[in-house]
Amino acid sequence: MLSLAARDPRVPWYAKVVAACVAAYAFSPIDLIPDFIPVLGYLDDVIIVPLGILLAIRLIPPALLEEHRCAAIERNQQRPTSYIGAAIILMIWLIAGATLLFWLEKL
Repeated sequence: MLSLAARDPRVPWYAKVVAACVAAYAFSPIDLIPDFIPVLGYLDDVIIVPLGILLAIRLIPPALLEEHRCAAIERNQQRPTSYIGAAIILMIWLIAGATLLFWLEKL
């Protein structure tokens, strides 16, 4: 539903940005905090995704939201994968790792 709304020209631009970011993060095969880290790994999925969905739903006009909800049910396709979302998360990890290495070298 959110990925459909993010591509609809009738949806306000700020709602599109939020919907696209939430959909990319939810479908990304790489998490911001990896799942193998105890508690925190699943906590980001439990907090970030639902809050992002809630925000996106509040920003999208109700009539359009219902239209996209019906279209998503009709499509009933397999869960897509967002490689762009994965690339963004991977870049965040690479920047964080490089920053940590740079900081450790200074010590």
